[in-house]
Amino acid sequence: MAKTEINNAAVVIAGGAKNLGGLVARDLAQTGAKIAIHFHSDETLADAEQTKQAIEQFGSEAIIVQGDLTKSSDVERLFAEAKTAFGKVDIAINTVGKVLRKPIIDTSNEELDAMIDANTKSAYLFLKEAGKEISDNGKIVSIVTSLLGAFTDGYSTYAGSKAAVEHFNRAAAKEFAARGISVTAVAPGPMDTPFFYGEETPERVEYHKSQAIGGQLTKIEDIAPIIRFLVTDGWWITGQTIFANGGYTTR
Repeated sequence: MAKTEINNAAVVIAGGAKNLGGLVARDLAQTGAKIAIHFHSDETLADAEQTKQAIEQFGSEAIIVQGDLTKSSDVERLFAEAKTAFGKVDIAINTVGKVLRKPIIDTSNEELDAMIDANTKSAYLFLKEAGKEISDNGKIVSIVTSLLGAFTDGYSTYAGSKAAVEHFNRAAAKEFAARGISVTAVAPGPMDTPFFYGEETPERVEYHKSQAIGGQLTKIEDIAPIIRFLVTDGWWITGQTIFANGGYTTR
């Protein structure tokens, strides 16, 4: 049986400074996990520092690592710094994502490239490095989107670039199984974060709310416990995408 406790586990969280990543970092730290908090831009440095401070107040350890995960050298450095600080990496969680809502015919080649880099290439490089550096019986979790099971206008680049991650995970689940490593994805519905509101009109926000139980968007507080389950008691789940969206879509 794989180890299910996360006390003293070393965790790398891509996009761990704020929003879902920041909440997951705090959540796991409260159970004794040590956290490597990745952040991308200078604009999120303050958020990363606040998350680190919160983790230390829980009595756990944390480091912050800045990097562009579309560059393999930065991904390698993220895991290397985590191993230097904690001696190992047991859990790797990727919450990084970029959202764009725009019709296909209006999407520029530059926007397409940016979405594929942020959502597809970075996920592949993260998964690749996690597979090399994570401990035996480790856990890998990626955040995708419930739009993989729903069809709506405007999100071709977002849903398409996230769809690849689901297939990366399936292959990795088979390839890493001999070492006891589970590989899963969580597909939230439209989340109540600034990333979502910046792409939608008030009318469309209300429509998305109407498609889920309770007439509400997915909250990060709904998703963090699912991630915690997948890296603990849910270790036997692998190669799967968990659609957690209040019934926004079924699959």
